[in-house]
Amino acid sequence: MISFLLCLALLIIGYFVYGKIVDNTFGPDDRETPAVRINDGVDYVVMPQWKLFLVQLLNIAGLGPIFGALQGALWGPVVFLWITFGTIFAGGVHDYFSGMMSERNDGASIAEVTGRYLGPVMQNIMRVFSVVLLIMVGTVFAVGPAGLIVTLCKNSGMSGLLTTTLFWLIIILVYYFIATFISIDKIIGKEIVLEDYSLRALTDGEDAQSEAIVKIRVDGGDEVVTGRGVSVDVMEASIKAYINGINKYFND
Repeated sequence: MISFLLCLALLIIGYFVYGKIVDNTFGPDDRETPAVRINDGVDYVVMPQWKLFLVQLLNIAGLGPIFGALQGALWGPVVFLWITFGTIFAGGVHDYFSGMMSERNDGASIAEVTGRYLGPVMQNIMRVFSVVLLIMVGTVFAVGPAGLIVTLCKNSGMSGLLTTTLFWLIIILVYYFIATFISIDKIIGKEIVLEDYSLRALTDGEDAQSEAIVKIRVDGGDEVVTGRGVSVDVMEASIKAYINGINKYFND
């Protein structure tokens, strides 16, 4: 408890002291953000502060509050020091600077910002790095919660299907798919019904490619459109298939 309170105090001090140094270094001003200046209702949308806070909290925290407590129980108070100093001198600075750089470059992603200042070679390197990192993050955000749920179920004396990692992985992936598809539907302004979804492996091995096939119906019409997507990442293949089907509908 003493180490926890000490680290909490350091975080608060770091926010007011080192945070002020970082803020003065970047020099924020009152210029309009891309969401206000470009506001197109799709990629650039003005959001209330409470929503922005929740988005940033989820992006930054993620599984941290869960894994952080587990690591503290496994390895002791030293974990609190690592989280504290890492947040003050690395995580907080990185998130603030990358966000402000994006804001001053029309909301561009970190790869595009890198390309503007360091050239096309570094831009492509950052794109590859971003894809690899996204796959790793996606894996953690699927496998991590599934493993934790299985552990909780087993500790509660449950058995059978509820204690298998595969079952919870499927539940989590289905949730991700639904969340992604609903977002796309909101953007294009059409009511899309997913009639069928299938997935098959095209190649073998660790980097095996998967093909996702979706059948969709738009605005309750009679036509059912088939979309296909291929990727080493199941989630990416599914999104590609969904967007492919939508593009076919609008182009035909």
